[in-house]
Amino acid sequence: MPGTNLTREEAQERARLLTVDAYEIELDLSGAQDGGTFRSVTSVRFDSAEAGASTFVDLIAPAVHEVVLNGTALDVAAVFHDSRIALDGLLQGRNELRVVADCAYTNTGEGLHRFVDPVDEQAYLYTQFEVPDSRRVFAVFEQPDLKGTFTFTVTAPTGWTVISNSPTPEPDGDVWKFEPTPRISSYITALIAGPYHAVHSVYEKDGQRVPLGIYCRPSLAEHLDAEHIFDVTRQGFDWFQEKFDYAYPFAKYDQLFVPEFNAGAMENAGAVTIRDQYVFRSKVTDAAYERRAETILHELAHMWFGDLVTMEWWNDLWLNESFATFTSVACQAAAPGSRWPHSWTTFANAEKTWAYRQDQLPSTHPIMAEINDLDDVLVNFDGITYAKGASVLKQLVAYVGEDAFFAGVQAYFKQHAFGNTKLTDLLGALEKTSGRDLTTWAQKWLQTAGINVLRPEITTDADGTVTSFAVRQTAPALPAGAKGTAVLRPHRIAIGSYDLDDAGRLVRTGRIELDVDGELTEVPELVGTGRPAVFLLNDDDLSYAKVRLDEDSLAVVTAHLGDFAESLPRALSWASAWDMTRDGELATRDYLDLVISGIPKESDIGVVQSLQRQVHMAIEQYADPAWRPEGLARWTEFALEQLRAAAPGSDHQLAWARAFADTARTDTQLDLLEALLDGGETIEGLAVDTELRWALLHRLAATGRADEGAVDAELARDRTAAGERHAASARSARPTEEAKATAWASVVESDKLANAVQEAVIGGFVQYDQRELLAPYTAKYFAAVKDVAAGRSHEMVQQIVVGLYPALQISQETLDATDAWIAANDPTPGLRRMITECRAGVERALRAREADAAAGRA
Repeated sequence: MPGTNLTREEAQERARLLTVDAYEIELDLSGAQDGGTFRSVTSVRFDSAEAGASTFVDLIAPAVHEVVLNGTALDVAAVFHDSRIALDGLLQGRNELRVVADCAYTNTGEGLHRFVDPVDEQAYLYTQFEVPDSRRVFAVFEQPDLKGTFTFTVTAPTGWTVISNSPTPEPDGDVWKFEPTPRISSYITALIAGPYHAVHSVYEKDGQRVPLGIYCRPSLAEHLDAEHIFDVTRQGFDWFQEKFDYAYPFAKYDQLFVPEFNAGAMENAGAVTIRDQYVFRSKVTDAAYERRAETILHELAHMWFGDLVTMEWWNDLWLNESFATFTSVACQAAAPGSRWPHSWTTFANAEKTWAYRQDQLPSTHPIMAEINDLDDVLVNFDGITYAKGASVLKQLVAYVGEDAFFAGVQAYFKQHAFGNTKLTDLLGALEKTSGRDLTTWAQKWLQTAGINVLRPEITTDADGTVTSFAVRQTAPALPAGAKGTAVLRPHRIAIGSYDLDDAGRLVRTGRIELDVDGELTEVPELVGTGRPAVFLLNDDDLSYAKVRLDEDSLAVVTAHLGDFAESLPRALSWASAWDMTRDGELATRDYLDLVISGIPKESDIGVVQSLQRQVHMAIEQYADPAWRPEGLARWTEFALEQLRAAAPGSDHQLAWARAFADTARTDTQLDLLEALLDGGETIEGLAVDTELRWALLHRLAATGRADEGAVDAELARDRTAAGERHAASARSARPTEEAKATAWASVVESDKLANAVQEAVIGGFVQYDQRELLAPYTAKYFAAVKDVAAGRSHEMVQQIVVGLYPALQISQETLDATDAWIAANDPTPGLRRMITECRAGVERALRAREADAAAGRA
């Protein structure tokens, strides 16, 4: 939208000029049940370094009624345009601004989101303000380094509860007046309101007492496992307070599971919002509980890193997110009593795979990205900001030492509490505690893009004794269109030696740790030792790099990948194999062989589920189309075999049931899905509960075996918000021209769908089996995408642009159509980035298909 952007230069000038004292915000939400707009009254006190200077305050609102600066009413029509209220030449040393406006509820997950639960027909509200959306609710200087205190007064419908950053007060009738917050940034303020269900507890230790709350809609209350969530939270409090040597900085800690949330969660100070899909309605595997725990701990870590100490500008967004990701996983791995001491396996399997994928796109960028304006930051919530950054922080910990790292962090919190910082502030603290100069390290790791590749170069004599060992580092050229050049980096890595024991397991028999720098690093420690079955570079996953095995190690790992005794080296090997498949170094048919050979021995359920998703994607996207039916048939029959062989009631059984349902295609296989759904057949231990029923029905709908009536009948069984989303997805998955046209119109030609429903419709619309049916939508996509991007909010645009891109039309024609559209339309940087990333997926798939076809001919 024109006029809604904020540049870094504007923010720097405003921060130079202004010092914000306090906001007092009054919101009238009494009409929330009916939607529309709400009254917003903002009073903000601030100082100006220059009398007579000009500035502006941010606000997105359908109507502004009053703007009063220092007692003088301004002409609203003259000063309010787009998202700004101009205060031109009017500032005094000390200022008070009052703005009265009507602001709008949203259904996009941005600003003040309004949702009506179909179960009780009650409205539920929550705010989501990161990056620039508190201006949708009140007038504000919308940038992270203009901190202030916030005092909220909220009028709400009778019977509601209102939650904010400060402790919830006793209401005066229907009016809730909160105490002022500490000095915080506007993007971490929050309001959550509605007839929410609540469970309360407390964190107590050594005289400290922090009230804890968990909230969800009443329709989910029966599924809320509050004590488990409290347990994870308390473990986090214990671990973070010890590691950070700084007491939790806010008055209470509420976690609110809210509907139609775009992200996993948001670190509002003392009032964390979390997507309510984390309240599990049906059986899920332990991987889902682990992921939820990581999310809980990630947001808790932000209370210190991000909320207590906040970045000055969004170019350091990566540091906020990377630190929270790294420390949340470290807490899971090390906290006493944690259920997930193997969390670094999950990190290697999930986060790092995400990072490697993102870092090989044309949009790759340095971890410390150049953020010139808000549009830049909105598209940088990506695998580099979160996962590569966290991987590099793990490398930094290995580089400076864990004790020195946390000692530096402790000094950083104490020095900058409730202030704003730059990266150099943290690096300076770490240099003091570690004695290491981090200038070169930071330049090579944080200010350059791309991935290094590490390969062992080994020679042995006739007896198998190592006569030379070196690690060769290369820096592959960045993808076409990417900015910058590839560089070699300093790596702190471990090299593990693995041999087969008498039970046939690959066990670690040796480990050394060293610095790798430059093109070739000799490893004299290994010269004269006996050659093990496997040498594994980057053992323990200390650094961020692609790793390749030497020929002998590769042969052993190919035959015994599932036999590693520990989960982390298995995960590293699986990740390497997947990376080779995506790069066309390993044919899809060979990757399928490897997975079928090794996955029955894989105990880590998170790895199993990732492999299932990756195999399915590889066969559909990266396989030679002529071989694809054979690959799908083989995988689906294997999934059914594993389902029937799995222990009754186990996580593996559930995972294989879902994997089988994803690809079932023959009449016999679809008959089984129908029988499981209607109870005509059972598998011992497999609970065909609400979510699994929808998974089975979705596949039946996508293959034409379930009609509109079947979807309606299932929705009648599950008349909930989740049920409505599942039904919308199943309807759009049906293999008919009418179903596709209806789905397309609801998303592209109308803007009425809420964010979560739109996402569900898009997910159903795109089906691997329906390439020919979807082919005509390539032209329709390019005809519509620019107008869609121009007229909707960022979150809604991203869903449509990425979700409806013709990614299944893997051909040179799709690449040509994309290039022609970009050349003709001169898209905004954000839109260009989204579409070029999608294009890169098609280009990669074409290369991988060629590699698979060549393997078939060999």
